[in-house]
Amino acid sequence: MAPLGRAMIPSVIESQENMQQIKCQISISLDGFVAGPNQSLDEPLGEGGTRLHEWVFATGEWQRQHGLEGGEPGPDSDVIRDAMDNVGAYIMGRNMFGGGNGAWDETWTGWWGDDPPFHAPVFVLTHHPREPLPMQGGTEFSFVTDGPEAALEQARAAAGAGDVSVAGGATTVQQFIAAGFLDELHLHIVPIVLGAGERLLVNVGDPKFEPVEVVASAAVTHVRYRVVH
Repeated sequence: MAPLGRAMIPSVIESQENMQQIKCQISISLDGFVAGPNQSLDEPLGEGGTRLHEWVFATGEWQRQHGLEGGEPGPDSDVIRDAMDNVGAYIMGRNMFGGGNGAWDETWTGWWGDDPPFHAPVFVLTHHPREPLPMQGGTEFSFVTDGPEAALEQARAAAGAGDVSVAGGATTVQQFIAAGFLDELHLHIVPIVLGAGERLLVNVGDPKFEPVEVVASAAVTHVRYRVVH
């Protein structure tokens, strides 16, 4: 068996230096789900959904980003580090930010405590207006009611020379793929079967993907795709 690690696919690598990219990083099960069934405030990732992210929590880079010590070095940790590199702004959906549906409970400030791990502007897609929410560490949540294109325009401007990361959840990623906004899709394929829940690649039209890089460990396989426009 070949050693686990990183493999580039040179036939489709193109120089994109100095170009702002719209990217998405997301963990997915073997049967195509990015969250389990019966999502709720108590189980925001659905039943069994936390298993999709256990590989993340085990890495040294995740521990470092959250002010902790320990964790494992290796290819998964390197992937986490690279995922945060050069990101100037984030976009996420209302469900990922949390707090339930309908009008805002303004005591809700997200899942991540007073110092969220983004350290950059975050644009939250919602149908309900809310004033911007500055947090510690450089994170500021802004709430966008005009749809994905408006959120992308604001995120591009806020990111400057940095990239824009579409953080999730599934519906938000689907909207960006279907609209042709996404430049790269990074799938972290976890060897579990959830059986039900929230699928990622539905209602996205007929996009064309080219694999650019594969990184493998014993816990997860990371595949980076370029979206062909």
